[in-house]
Parts: sequence; C-alpha cells; structure tokens
Amino acid sequence: MKITGFLKEQILSRLKFDNPWWVTGKIADDYHQMKHRLYMDLFCPMVTDTSVKRGVILMGPRRVGKTVMLYHTIEHLIETGVNPQKIIYLSIDTPIYNNISLEELFELAREALGQKEQYSGFYVFYDEIQYLKDWEVHLKSLIDSFRETKFVASGSAAAALRMKSRESGAGRFSDFMLPPLTFHEYIHLLGLNQLIIPKKLAWNHSEIDVYDTIDIGTLNEHFVNYINYGGYPEIVFSETMQANPGQFIRHDIVDKVLLRDLPSLYGINDTQELNRLFVHIAYRSGGEFTYENLSQESGVKKETLKKYIQYLEAAFLIKVVNKIDMNARRFQRTTAFKIYLTNPSLRCALFSPLREMDEAMGNMVETAIYAQWIQRDNTEIYYANWKSGGRTEGEVDMVGLNVIKQKPYWAVEIKWSDRYVEQSGELKALLQFLEINHLSEAIVTSITKYQKREMDKVSLQFIPSAVYAYIVGKNTIERKQMALGM
Repeated sequence: MKITGFLKEQILSRLKFDNPWWVTGKIADDYHQMKHRLYMDLFCPMVTDTSVKRGVILMGPRRVGKTVMLYHTIEHLIETGVNPQKIIYLSIDTPIYNNISLEELFELAREALGQKEQYSGFYVFYDEIQYLKDWEVHLKSLIDSFRETKFVASGSAAAALRMKSRESGAGRFSDFMLPPLTFHEYIHLLGLNQLIIPKKLAWNHSEIDVYDTIDIGTLNEHFVNYINYGGYPEIVFSETMQANPGQFIRHDIVDKVLLRDLPSLYGINDTQELNRLFVHIAYRSGGEFTYENLSQESGVKKETLKKYIQYLEAAFLIKVVNKIDMNARRFQRTTAFKIYLTNPSLRCALFSPLREMDEAMGNMVETAIYAQWIQRDNTEIYYANWKSGGRTEGEVDMVGLNVIKQKPYWAVEIKWSDRYVEQSGELKALLQFLEINHLSEAIVTSITKYQKREMDKVSLQFIPSAVYAYIVGKNTIERKQMALGM
C-alpha cells in the first residue's frame, strides 16, 4: 500500500525514535548497561559475515533476551566501524507498522535516513517478525532482491519460526536458537565467577579440565535460585519479579504461548485442554509417562495428546527423552518416555518456589541438568530403564548413545544427596548397566561431595549437581565456539 500524509510522518518519526544511533552513534544506555549473554559470541559472527547471502533468524522462547541480543549486536557493529546510519531496527509488533510489508518498512527507513535510493551496505533487524503474516515470503524476497544488505529477524513463536524458516527459507535463512539461561550464564550474569575454580580430573585414562567451587554452600543457594527463577535474564535481576514469578512467567510467557502462539499456528481449539496438559507435565517434570496413563491423568484423548506433546516440544517448552533397555537398545515401539521442562523456572511460576530439601527438588535438579544438555546439537541422550517379570529392575538417568554403533559411551546418575558417596553399592542399577555395557566409569551427582570412588570393576566420579550443571553449560558454549572455529 502507498503510505502518505500524516501516517507517513508518524512512521518516519517512530523510525527515528527506535534508531537513536542514527543521531547519537550509540544504543540506549539501559541496553548498553546490560551484560551480554554468552551466546552473543556465537550469534554475532553470523550477522557480521556478509559473504553468506542469507538472512539470520534468531528464535527462542519468550523473554530469554532476543531483543537485548539484537541491540548488543547493533552496538558491536557500531564499535567495529559500521556506519550507524547503515543499521536499521524495526519492531514488527509496533502498532503503527501494522500491515506494512518488510520491504516498505525498509524503504521508509532509508527515506528517514535520506538514503532512499541507496540499497547496499545496510544491516536490517526485524524484531518480533512473527506478527507479520507470511513473513517468510517477504523476507526471502528481500534477501533475493537486496543482495548487498544483511537481514536479521527475531521472533518468540519458536515453533512457528522454525517450521516456516525450514519450509520456505531453505538456502536463504540460517537459524539460531537462543535457549533459556544455562547455569553457567546465570553465574556469569550475576558476576559470581569468583565462586568457580578450575580443576583437573582423571577420566578415561587421561586428565581433563573441569571446574570446582570454593564455596559449595553459596553455589547451591544460587543453584536453587536458578531452578526457581534463573531461566530468564530479566527475572534474575528483579526481586519484584521473583516475589511474584507467576505474574511474570505464567501470564507473560506461558499463557501467550499456550493461548496465542500454538493455537494460531496449529489451529488448536481447546486451549484450556492444552493448558491442563502442560500444567500436569510441568508438575511432574522428570517423571516417566506413557500415553495411556498420561491420557487418564490429564483427561486428554490419546490421539490429541500426541499432537499436543509435539506442539509443546516444538514451542521449546518441553523435551521428550526416549528410553533404552539395559543393553542400550532402543525400543521398536515407544511405550514409555520421560518429559522434562526445557526451563525449570516454569514449574516455579505455575506452582511455588522450591526449597533445597523439598521432595520435588530431586526431579527439578534432574530437569535443570537436562536443560543444560539439550542445548547441544547432535547429542543423542536417553535414559535407561528395564523390567523383568513386569517389575521395574533398574534405571539410569542419562545415557549418551552412539546411535551408529548402538553403544553407550557415557552414563550419569543424578542424585540430590550425598549418601551415595559412602553407600555407592546402593547404586545397583547404574553398576549393572556399566558392567553389561563394558563402561568403566560414570558420573554421579551429589549435593556437596566431589570425590572419586573405586569399585571392583568401575569407578564412580561424584560431582556436586550445581558444579556439574555449570560444567555442562560451559562446555556446551565452548563446543559451539569450536564448531565455528572460534
């Protein structure tokens, strides 16, 4: 549509307001003062690499810091010499931009800059792009038409963005998933790195670099706080939000996903039923489910249940973990599975904060540790569970599986207890699994103990759960950096 008159003046005025660096040469102070998420170091190179003629799609759950990361990327561009008047930021959910195409917005921004007839050298950021219908068609056209401009888009409807990016943007878009905070990032953002110290660990006949803490009591306090509130950067720094997490997380995050994002994408009619299922899963995060018992307990029909679980997983609210048997063989038919929240703070928002020794803490520690692992690409993680004569004989919480060889190469038992350091023989299922699968070592988490126990045929490395969560999160970032050649 042709935009003229008063509306055009208002839009041009809004563009100048949203892009203060056009005049000042810097982003607003409130964004400048915020600490960078560590994923910034992975995201920025995708934006600055102009040799690749692709748009970058920054996606992730709501409120994990996507907009802040865009501003920090803009700041980085300016600091590295990009002309501030070549950087355009547009938030698509701004009401005055309603029904205006991406190309028209790009043209209006160039007009506001006095560069209407220039087309190259720009960096264009479209925030909350899911609010524009058929955004993927618009963006693909822009990338094809303006080859010398870098386009970056972000959106909170992770399920929608991922699906449309892959369907319509093949060869045109590069996806970047920004997850909830890892415990490693939580420690970084709060400036608590002094609690962490490097450590050498004997593992698999060699010595590896890991971490320990100078004060496990203080670290555990922060770990419990992370489980309750720490998945979201904004709430980490706000005592007001922590006093009422339900208001912030449930209404601003969960409800918008369950009541708006997923229904609009998948045509879900009964949003209350979807919400009921999610609440049921969140309360039992880390538990084992079957479709039969989940259907009975939640009141959702089995056929509908499978679809809802797919939707919730696509929205990055939950992670389904499949089962292997004691010989590390995958089951031909899915009979049972575990479900974890991708962010343990979601449970706190729906119910109430947990204290260190609450009964539910064990499952939420397991959920928090899974939340660190599921951010890794191409890592096949299962849990082992086997039965004999209809009776459960054993379970191992986490198993890394080499799918090609169909053999496990590591195992972790997650405990929120120190008793097994002295009573290691009680870990019968883990010891049996290690023996059957010819594994000589395994990790067992604890509350405070960092110690190695040598058994007859295997060794068990006990690591405090908080330290282990930190190690996994830090290693995940470092692996991603290595993959990018950083």
